Amino acid sequence: MSKNFIGLDKGKAEKLADSLNDLLSNYQIFYMNVRGYHWNIKGDNFFELHLKFEELYDDLLLKIDEIAERVLTLGHRPSHAYSSYIERSEIPEQKDVADGKTAMANIVDSFAKLIGKQRDLLNLAGEANDEGTVALMSDYISQQEKTVWMYRSYLGH
Repeated sequence: MSKNFIGLDKGKAEKLADSLNDLLSNYQIFYMNVRGYHWNIKGDNFFELHLKFEELYDDLLLKIDEIAERVLTLGHRPSHAYSSYIERSEIPEQKDVADGKTAMANIVDSFAKLIGKQRDLLNLAGEANDEGTVALMSDYISQQEKTVWMYRSYLGH
């Protein structure tokens, strides 16, 4: 068994990096969707949602950077082309969404996809003894589960 420079099995690190790049693609599309919601929101809840979407996309941008840096830490290259993001993302690109309820429903659906991918990565990282990725995914999941609960409450679910 060959180890990389941080002591992880090279094969497992490569698989983790690929999964993290998949997650990165989903985050990038989600980020751009939320930017669009922020820019295009209209209606009664404009002020509240405009600020909430900005808060969300700021957080997503930090996570995008952390995920890319984790890929580098594992000894691999993060994806950095939107063509790759669109190709790999399970979160669909959203265009011209101006309705708050539609935007929030899309956000909840996107978080569901991210949380599922992060749970899979958590398991994969655990099997590889990759504590760094485990900690990152665990933090994201716990934060996002609460966010989903709050956004679902906004939607009346």
